[in-house]
Order: sequence, then C-alpha cells, then structure tokens
Amino acid sequence: MGTNNFKNGFKFKALTGVSKRAFFLLFFQAAFLVAQETGKVPIDGQISYSQQIPATEHSFDMVLLPKGEFSMGSPESEVGRKDNEGPKHTVGVDSFYMARYELTWELFELFFKQNKELFVKLDEERVVKIDAISRPSPPYEDPSYGMGKEGFPAVSMSAYSALVFCKWLSTVTGSFYRLPTEAEWEYAARAGSSSPYSFGDVDAIDAHAVYYENAGGTYAKVGSKNPNAWGLYDMHGNVAEWTLDEYREETYATAENKNPWIVPTVIHPRVIRGGSWDDDPTALRSAARRESNLKLQKRDPQIPKSFWWFTDSNFVGFRLVSPVKQPSKKEQQIFWQTVLDE
Repeated sequence: MGTNNFKNGFKFKALTGVSKRAFFLLFFQAAFLVAQETGKVPIDGQISYSQQIPATEHSFDMVLLPKGEFSMGSPESEVGRKDNEGPKHTVGVDSFYMARYELTWELFELFFKQNKELFVKLDEERVVKIDAISRPSPPYEDPSYGMGKEGFPAVSMSAYSALVFCKWLSTVTGSFYRLPTEAEWEYAARAGSSSPYSFGDVDAIDAHAVYYENAGGTYAKVGSKNPNAWGLYDMHGNVAEWTLDEYREETYATAENKNPWIVPTVIHPRVIRGGSWDDDPTALRSAARRESNLKLQKRDPQIPKSFWWFTDSNFVGFRLVSPVKQPSKKEQQIFWQTVLDE
C-alpha cells in the first residue's frame, strides 16, 4: 500500500462572537463532563486526562496536543543528519492525545500475563471481546534484562505485540488507543520547536534525556528527566518508540502533507523514533529515524521466531495516542484488520 491519510482527527470550526478564552473554558468544561462519564479525569489544569483501567488500580495520563503544522525532517546542516530525514516538508496533523510517559511494565503486564480474572466483572460483551484477543506467548528470556519493572518503560515487544496491546486496551477501556504515526510522533517531540532537540542545543541534553553517556548501561524510570514544552517526558532517549508506519528510505519525497501514514505491510522494517539509553545524542534528535530489522531478533532460537518478543530490542518500547475524534466501531474494525492483518 502507499501513503494514506489517517482521518480520525479533530477540526475546530471558525467561531464568531465568542472569545478564545470563553471558547476554551467551554471546551474544558465539556471535556470534564465527558471525563466524568468515561473515567477520564482532567489533570494539571490542561485539557488532558487520566485514563483509569477498569477493575485495576492502574491509570495513565494523556496530554492533548493541538492541531497544527510543522516542518518535518531536518536541514542538511544539522549535525548527525541522515539522508532519510529529507527533504524537509510541511506536514499538518489533527489534534490528538498522547501519553505523558512511555508505557510502563505495570500496564503491559496486565495484558501479556493474561490477568483475565481482573476483568470478569466488566459487562459480558466486553469480557467476550477481551477473551477473544490473543495474548503474547511467554518471552524466551526476561524482556527487561533485569533493568527494572516498577515505574520503568516496557521494552522488547514487537510492533505487532504493541498494537495488539493497543487493541486490548481499547477493548478494556472503551476508548480507542493506538501507536502514533511517524508524523504525529515528530510533531509531539518537537513541541513547537524547530531546533534539533525540543530543548534547543545539545549542551542541555543531560537535563532532558537518558542516553549513553548518562544512563549507566540501563534505562531509567519514566519521567526522570525534564519534559518538553507540551508536558511529554522522554521523547528524547530513555527508550526508543515504535510508530505506526512502515519504514521507507524515501518517504518524505512522496509523502502526503496532511496526516500522512505509511500503512504497514511487513514485519520489518517499521519506523522507530526517539533514540534510547544506549544511543549517542545525534540519535535522539527530533528528526532522527531508525528502521527495525531482523537483527532485533537475532538471538531468538525459536523456529519460527516469535511474533511477540524481540530478544535484541531492550531499548525499544512505545507510547500511546488516542484521536480526539474517536473512530466508529466499523472504522476501528477496519483499522485493526489493517494493522494486525486480521
């Protein structure tokens, strides 16, 4: 497939006779009323929410990112730039929510450890749907590599595993969650900036990112460094993050300029963004792109190799997004059929 538009966004219509201040007050009040009905609670004075996972004590925070345009890619003069980051081009994205933190083990293990007994009190239709979702087989070895689990980012899962988790989470909560497109990811990472890093010059990197020189050979708890201007933590470093896109070297030369999405048709290569605790600073730049490949599975002795776990990817995790305009049940069905080849 080629470049498609992911259309589940949010569009503001022009307003007359209402000040911006009044509009956003009304919008926030509406969001709060919706939150009361859905279990999503606004936080930090922003139009953001905390999603409670039913029947558990766990929740996660989502931040609203505004609709907008940005310059995607990097200039030829940027230190560390690779050819796959150009040409720079203007991209528009619709408004969406993004997780404040990278997904942690506490949440991912609710899924892969098959804790079905936690959810038996949900309505019967939802329980049936949850039970119908395949769960990961046990990993060949400790997927955290002993680097820590409580409060730490989940790693070593395949992009397929991350997407099935998103489907499971969508079913459990009743809200639609997925991976970010590559364009959404860079838009969020830049947070309105045009510099190589959202925080400006590389000299400030220690305050904002976990990377090779300050990591001590391990990932850190999520949120251990300063957030970007939009309140998102660890967009640079800690663990790299899966996106929704298939990787193509020359994507930017032919990409759509509105909500671009390269629909995945293969296991590899997929786009990985953000750099990790095991990377040098240039790999943490907002524009830096990395493709997945079979090397992420090289030590897996199983035949065939696991679809769920990549033995050599303890530096890759993921982060959730949710469109403001939630897709219909039919649209969700088509989406899961497309990304999971159902």
